[in-house]
Amino acid sequence: MAEPKYKRILLKLGGEALSGDGVYGVDPLRAEAVSAQVKRVLAHDIQVAIVIGGGNIWRGAEGMSRGMERAQADYMGMLATVINCLALQDALERDGVITRVQTAIEMREVAEPYIRRRAINHLEKGYVVLFGAGTGNPYFTTDSAGALRAMEIDADVLLKATKVDGVYDSDPKLHADAKKFERLSYIEALNMGLKVMDSTAISLCMDNDLPIVVFKLEQENSVERVVMGENIGTLVCR
Repeated sequence: MAEPKYKRILLKLGGEALSGDGVYGVDPLRAEAVSAQVKRVLAHDIQVAIVIGGGNIWRGAEGMSRGMERAQADYMGMLATVINCLALQDALERDGVITRVQTAIEMREVAEPYIRRRAINHLEKGYVVLFGAGTGNPYFTTDSAGALRAMEIDADVLLKATKVDGVYDSDPKLHADAKKFERLSYIEALNMGLKVMDSTAISLCMDNDLPIVVFKLEQENSVERVVMGENIGTLVCR
C-alpha cells in the first residue's frame, strides 16, 4: 500500500463546500460528504486540521457595498465561520470522528479558545481540529487564517479545496482555451495575479516554504488522492 505524501495537513475549505446547490446556508448532506472525505484521509493515519470560510452565510463585500464598515463586516464573517465549523463538527462526530473546534474569538460555551500547543496535542491524538473565527482580526481573510494556522501547527502542506480542478490563467467557465497550471512558483502566482489565495496568504506560505495544493473538492476522494501523492490540481511551491 502506498505511503501518504503528507502526515499533517491543513485543509482550507470555502463556505460553499457546505452550501449545496443553494447560495446560502448549510446543507447537511454536503457536510456529510466533506466528513466522508476527511474520514478516508484519517484512515491513513494522517493528522487533519481544517479552516473553513463563511461565504455561504455572510459575504462582507455585500455589506460594505451598502456602506457597512469593513471591520464590522469582517467580524460578522468570522462568526459565520464558527457556524460552519459547528456544522462540520456535527457531521464528523456522527461519522465517528473525534473533533475539537478552536476559535480565535473566545466563545467557550461552544468551542475552545485557540491555543497552539493544545491544537497540536489534539492532532497527535488523532482528533480533527477545526479552526474558526479566522485570525480573530478584521482585514484578514480565511485564506490568510489557513496559511497562519498551517504554519503554527507545522503542517506539511496547505490544501485549498475549490470548485475548480486547479489554477488557470483565466476563468475556465468563461474561456474554453483557459490554460491549467500543474505547478507554479509563489512568485509566479503573485506576479500573474492568479486567484490561488489572497496575496497575504501566498506571501506567508512563500516566506515559510509551505507548499499549497489547489484542487477540486467534488472530485471523487479528492482529498485522499492529494495526500497520497496523486498529481491532481495545481501545486504552488518554490
